[in-house]
Amino acid sequence: MTGRRNIALAAAAAVMAVSPFFLDAYWVDVLNNIGLYAILALSLNLILGYAGLFHMGHAAFYAVGAYTTAILNTRYGIPVLWLMPVSGLFAGLFALIVARPIIRLRGDYLLIVTIGVVEIVRITLVNDIFGLTGGSNGIFGISRPTLFGYVIRRPSDFFFLIWFFLAVTVFLFVRIERSRFGRALKFIKADEVAAEGSGINTGAYKLAAFVLGAVWAGMAGTVFAAKMTIIAPESFNFWESVILFSIVILGGSGNIAGVILGAFLIVGLPEIFRDLSSARMLFFGAAMVLMMIFRNEGLLPPKPVVYDLAGDAVPPPDKEAA
Repeated sequence: MTGRRNIALAAAAAVMAVSPFFLDAYWVDVLNNIGLYAILALSLNLILGYAGLFHMGHAAFYAVGAYTTAILNTRYGIPVLWLMPVSGLFAGLFALIVARPIIRLRGDYLLIVTIGVVEIVRITLVNDIFGLTGGSNGIFGISRPTLFGYVIRRPSDFFFLIWFFLAVTVFLFVRIERSRFGRALKFIKADEVAAEGSGINTGAYKLAAFVLGAVWAGMAGTVFAAKMTIIAPESFNFWESVILFSIVILGGSGNIAGVILGAFLIVGLPEIFRDLSSARMLFFGAAMVLMMIFRNEGLLPPKPVVYDLAGDAVPPPDKEAA
């Protein structure tokens, strides 16, 4: 089974690698958007899927990263790719400030607070705080990223940048999932009281997941700003957070492959049915309702993993034998 899965993944990677050479610029740009949303959804999956925190304000951290890049690039001429870790750091610091007093909230209470956070950020950007954000007009003239002297400009260029970033994201998040930190987050999600009883500092672990997810969203904001060369508050409204939340829930909360599949469905399918613009949202809403009724764990829910005393994953026990 593992061999077949690896062959399927290798074939999918090969198809994606050559797709820019066979698709027109419009569809390559659609793939770019899918990849960008997949990165953002994976960063949210660390918070929602692993730690079980109902967070619907992820667009706020995306906005902090994008605006950090835009301000530093347009005012000081710092190359865009150099600003990725800086934007991630600013987004992480903002998440730390926001999350520290609310991290103990649970369920709907945390959800409502995070909705308020994304609206506060959007209104702050519209009001042109300290004269830095450009108000409703946003910030213009963001530089294109350069790599070894080559200017990344065309959709096909951004395709390789975004999907390489996605590949790195998947690799790192798989490592996190299999680490002690990732297992602790899943334990907290399954039973927070039992996790506390086992000696896990649940508040610290949830705060770390929140900040790490925000850091990755901030770096994704850098790529978005460079791709668009112009950003405005409307690009980071509450609807963006809803889309990211839907991607994680639809694909399978806690499953990396499921989140990527969710990004393809949520972002890609509306483009395929663009000719049915008057009815496509009706079909999308009906599909979401049916999913929640018949597949409420998502299309690809995570499989249960059993660990031995050494912390290594082992095959689950055979139910029939039991």
